[in-house]
Amino acid sequence: MDIQTTQTTPANPATPATSQDIQHGVQVLLGRNRSFAATDARQQATPLPFVPRELAYVITCIDPRVDPGQILGVGIGDAIVARSVGGRVNDAVINDMAWISYLKETIAPDEPFFEVAVIHHTDCGSALMADDRLRTGFAERNHLDATARDALLDVAVTDPHTTVRHDVERLLASPDISPRIRVSGHVYDVTTGLVTTIAPATNRQQD
Repeated sequence: MDIQTTQTTPANPATPATSQDIQHGVQVLLGRNRSFAATDARQQATPLPFVPRELAYVITCIDPRVDPGQILGVGIGDAIVARSVGGRVNDAVINDMAWISYLKETIAPDEPFFEVAVIHHTDCGSALMADDRLRTGFAERNHLDATARDALLDVAVTDPHTTVRHDVERLLASPDISPRIRVSGHVYDVTTGLVTTIAPATNRQQD
């Protein structure tokens, strides 16, 4: 399904999900946890969580089609993973990275730094924030003023090749992020399953 071309008229399913359906879904996941706990997989994690095995820090979308464990083969302990709507680099993402990099520099200064990979994707649901009617309706429901409403447009990933470059530049420009951290930008194609590098890894030039 192409999210960006889907009509924005609210759906009216004949058989809407019930609370029992939702609880069943969570119970399935909890059952899988029991299976996981019966293995020794958790023991494969690195001793320092801010020094992942593959020295990778992945920032990507919350979309369930964009699971780093599947599209990148990220296993437990391999990478730090942050997910946001659209995979956008917002203040919370920057603050988290600043904290983790501080821990790395303070507790494990001799360990190598991770590389940050920002990954946006095609057919992103965040593109619906570019729909004036949906954006206005959301703002009204959540009592957002005009400034906050218009700011939602900046979150929309209508062209992932452009937005991922913007977010790489935002990270590199942040004074809160160590200049030793290299940042790269990529686009995941939900149709082909391939990840393409758009912005090669680089770090901020120190003054």
